[in-house]
This record gives sequence, structure tokens and C-alpha cells, in this order.
Amino acid sequence: MLIVRRFVRLVALVAVPTFASGLGSSGASAAPPDTGCHLQSARGAIQHVIEIQFDNFHFTRDNPNVPSDLEQTPNLLNFITGNGTMLTNQHTPLISHTAVDILTTLTGVYPDRHGMNVGNSYGFFRKNGSVGFNSSFAYWTDKSADGAYNLVTPEGKNAPAPWVPFTRAGCNVGGVATANIELERLANIATVFGSSSPEAQEASTNPDQANADFIGIAVHCAQGAALCGGSNGRADVLPSEPGAYTGFNGLFGHKYVAQQLGGIADLSGNVMSGFPGFGGISASQSLGYVAALQEHGVPVTYAYIADAHDDHVNGRAFGPGEAGYVAQLQAYDRSFGQFFTRLAATGINQGNTLFVFTSDEGDHFVGGAPTPASCDGITTPCAYRKIGEIDANLKGLMASEANVTTAFAIHFDDAPSVHIVGNPAPDAAVTRTFEHGAAGLYDPSNAVTGQRTPLTQRLADPVELKNLHMVTTGDPARTPTFVLFGNPDYFIHTFGFNAGCAFASCFNEDPGFAWNHGSFNPETVTTWLGLVGPGVRNEGITGTVWSDHTDVRPTLLALTGLPDDYATQGRVLFEVLHEDGLPVSLRQHLGTLQDLAAVYKQLNAPVGLFGLETLKVSTTALEGDVGTYASLESQLQALGDDRDAVAGQMSAALNAAAGGQAINENQAKDLIGEGQALLARVTLLAGS
Repeated sequence: MLIVRRFVRLVALVAVPTFASGLGSSGASAAPPDTGCHLQSARGAIQHVIEIQFDNFHFTRDNPNVPSDLEQTPNLLNFITGNGTMLTNQHTPLISHTAVDILTTLTGVYPDRHGMNVGNSYGFFRKNGSVGFNSSFAYWTDKSADGAYNLVTPEGKNAPAPWVPFTRAGCNVGGVATANIELERLANIATVFGSSSPEAQEASTNPDQANADFIGIAVHCAQGAALCGGSNGRADVLPSEPGAYTGFNGLFGHKYVAQQLGGIADLSGNVMSGFPGFGGISASQSLGYVAALQEHGVPVTYAYIADAHDDHVNGRAFGPGEAGYVAQLQAYDRSFGQFFTRLAATGINQGNTLFVFTSDEGDHFVGGAPTPASCDGITTPCAYRKIGEIDANLKGLMASEANVTTAFAIHFDDAPSVHIVGNPAPDAAVTRTFEHGAAGLYDPSNAVTGQRTPLTQRLADPVELKNLHMVTTGDPARTPTFVLFGNPDYFIHTFGFNAGCAFASCFNEDPGFAWNHGSFNPETVTTWLGLVGPGVRNEGITGTVWSDHTDVRPTLLALTGLPDDYATQGRVLFEVLHEDGLPVSLRQHLGTLQDLAAVYKQLNAPVGLFGLETLKVSTTALEGDVGTYASLESQLQALGDDRDAVAGQMSAALNAAAGGQAINENQAKDLIGEGQALLARVTLLAGS
């Protein structure tokens, strides 16, 4: 399903009252069952965890006259800002894409540590020199065609699973359409149920029904939990989990989860006969699953909600303020109002529940000006004459514009990974010729602007990809020859209508897709994070804390008092947490800790200052002559080695502080100085 196209996880604004801190705290008519879940939050205040990640849901406006997605969803926005903190300076890893962003949020580590190094699919070189591709949407324990785990650590082992600390603490964990924590493909069914099972037979003879029955929903149970017992439960196997993971069962698929819960409906009461699919799962459907799970002994739930800016029924994209877009946001807003009210009725509220809301990434809107120019989408709907990202055929462009016909394959994207067949060395003549050709590609007449537009914005080969945490050392065959970070108006591929194209015919505007992501542009890599619940301060909206998706996991675990069995690459967002809920080690030397964390993020995050500046240098190197390339690659390598050494020490200190060990004030200040010096070095090099 990824061969032809990207995987699409396929009114005046009136003041809405803020949900008060006592929402649902008065006696609930019915309480969720006692599951034996033992979270270790301060004073035992957190009894439930709900983490919801949207697909491309925006805090900032894409048209200055049109309220943003969150502005048009006040039931959610006001719940966050009235009871917790909305961080608006949140960021993605690279490349910025659904699977890699969700997995980074779930695990707290970048793609180099969980294996999803390039977005929706990644390539690897087979031994015979040809290129094979695997989907990054696969169940947690799946393996690639080359035998390595899809989710792989630098040591080549299966990446630790995010539900483990909770199930070890006696908590059942639910997954709703969230990347890789439930079955994602029909091939997963035989893995879990057995190749001769009735479920596998159904997958073979009736795949549509099998998708509805077994894909997209899962519960990972605590040991001995009745919910996953009986004939519906299956062994929850994690072959590489640190400390071993045995005696745990799971429920896989809507069919068996619904049987255990007595049926599942969306928030409007429409009974769901099966999983509705990843591509268009609505807020009403996804939140309906979450509410049902929470009400039936699954106190920790992860969920995904599809974007609101695509028409998931008719297969077209909406522009900001179009009537269909506004209508879908109104439906999402109603769903969140229903969701919070329903949870409160069963005693689940911000007084006992940690809520985490975020979006996998942002988007770049590809379209012209709206009609009328003053439309706001609320009182006056917007219409668009020019809308749709521009498909660009890289194979045709390389032949017609660069006179390069070298065999290669790519991951289709705005930021495609390029794999030259035969896996030539980075400094080989064929590689350098190809990179020079790619650097000069252009569209003679952009379909939206009418202007001559360079296709390539940045280039990164393995030296820089390592600096950006995009090299999967646990399966080196995944490392591409280079990555082309394209202009965000373009979706780059090698197939279809213009396979034999030349020059202008290599481009085609596609109105089915108008929201592009993948590259490093600010509107894509900048997103938001909402935190509500015990231990979270009510700061409203703040952009003062620079954070990224790796920080969600350590913050969640710090609040719930549980340890991971590995070290994350993120850090606890203690700036927005109540001090009395933090260990003493995170309260001591707080000013120094804040300075250390701030420098650490700019040094280590893929879209921090270090990453964006080295990406500039890498582009100059790959575009340059032999001498320029050799000199800059050497400097990038040295900078990366120095960064890894300093960032590693910073990360160790921050993780130790989260675990109860106070930092050494003098050592921390020395690390801050070293980090600042490194940032100054890379900025000077990029500027020169």
C-alpha cells in the first residue's frame, strides 16, 4: 500500500467555558474497575494515563484570517489551557513523518535508536545490489526482509516496547491506531495467531473482514489480567526486552477487544462493527475506543486521530477555511466535549488522570490564495482555485535536467532517501555526480506560484545523517546514499503518469494532497504539546520551552513514577511541572538544570541549532568540488564526534537527575560551556 502513494493515516469562534479544575471530581455515578494498576506518582494522584497523538493538527494558523485547527476545537484547547500547559515550541525528529514522529514520542529516542530512519518506508541494499523496501507501519516485533527487526536498537535487538513499564506495574495498556503497538498489516495476523489459525485463514480468504477484525486495536495486559485471559488472549511476545518479558498476554483486534468490553461505539453512540481503518479514523471513533477501554479496566491508553484537513471519503484535500474542513473541525470539537463529559461521569478527570496531547508533525499547505481574499472560514467560507502538492518525477528529472541515468531507488517523499544501486561509497564518482545533479534540479514553472523553483533545499549523506540521528546502526543496510530535503511544495517519486518525462512534463499538481511534510521547514517540524493532570502546572499557553518528541516519554514516566529499562534521548520538562511532584534531584540546582537542558536540546535534537546548521554545511559539501567536499565532510565528522561526546554526558546527567541522582553543579556548568562552544563553532562554519 506504500508503493504507489504515501500512507495517509488513509461558524464564528465563540467562547467556550474552560473546564474547571473540579471537572468530574464530584461523586461519579460509576467508577472504572480496580485493575491492580500501581502507578507511582506523587501521593498516588495519577490513576489513569491518556496519550493522544493527532495527524497534522495545527496550533498556528495556515491562513492568518482563518482560525487554526486548535482554535476551532475549543473544547480541547480550553481543556488544556484551563487546566494544564500548552507548549507551542514542540518539534519533530527528521524526517518529519507520521510513523517516525509517533514512534519517537512513544519511545523517547530518535530514529537512530528505534530504527525508523526515513519516514513512511525505508530502503536497504540486498546482497545482490538491488534495493528492497519495507513499511515502517508494522507490528512492534516484525522483521525486515533482510532479517533485522523493523524496530531495532543500535545493538541489532528489537527496540524496547513502550507499554512495558505499565504492564509490569500491573496496568493494562490499550492502543488505538497508534503506530506499531497494535497489528498494522494482514501479515501480522499469522505472526500473532499462527499461520494455520482461523484468523490467518480469514486474512487469506476475506482480507477486508480481517482488517476490520484484527488490525488497529490492541490491549497489552498486566500479568494475570482477566481481560486478556481465555480463548481471546494471545501471548504478548517481546523477544529482546531488557530484563525479559514473560507471562504477559494481549488482545489483538477489534473483534476480541469488543467481545471483552461488551461492544464499542463511537461517541455519538454508533456501534462500530470493526476497526474503521487508519487513514480516516475520526475523533469520535478514536475517542470512543479510548473511553470504552478506560471504563473497562484499561487505565493507560494510546490513541491516534486522523487529520481534519483531508476529505477522507472523497479523496481530496481541503484548504484552510473550506466548508468541509470547518465542518470536520466542528465534529472534532463536539467529540472532545462528549469525551471529557463521558470520562468525568465515570470519575476519570484531570484530578486523577495524566492527559498528553500532541500532533505528529505540522504541514506545509500547497495552494494559492483563497477566494474571497478576506475569507475566515467561519462567517465566510474559503475556496481555492489552485490547490494540491506538486508531484515531481526524480527519475525523469535526473535524466532530462542532470543527464544522469544511474540506477537508483527512493522512498517517495518531500524528503526522499536516495539509494544508488550497488551502494557506492560516499566519495565515489558515481555518488558525487548524482549528488551534483540532484542539487541543481528545478521546476521551470511552479504550478501554484508560476515561478521557476529549485527542487532541492538541502542534501545530507551518511556523515550528516548521523548528526541528525538518522543512521540506524543496528541495520546498516538501511542507510541511504543521501537524503534530498526538497522544497515543501513538492512530493518526489519515480512512478506513474510521467515515468518517461522530460523537463516540465516531470511535474503534475495533485489536488488529492495539499498538505506536505517530511522536510525541515519550520511549519512542518514545529508542532505543539498539551499536558494536563496531577503534577502539571497550569501555565496556559507558553512558547518559552524548546522541546521535541523525545521529551514526552521521560516527562510521562517522571509524573507516573515508573522507570524505563533503557535511557531515553529526551529530558523531563520540569519547567511546566509542580516542584513538589518531582524528585529532589530535579529540584536542586534548578537554574543550572534548565540551562543544561536548553543547551542539550539545541545540541542534540535533529532540528535544534546544531542539526540545522550542520545540514547547511552538508549541503555546501555535497554541492561542492572535491576539495570542498573533503574538507567540509571532515569538519562535519569532527563536529559530530564532539557533539556526541558532550551530548552523551548531558543526557546521562539529565537522566540521572530524573532518576534521583543530583547533578554536580560544576560539572554541569562545564558541560554547558562545552555545548555553547560547539554551537558557536558550527554556527561560524555554516556562516562561512
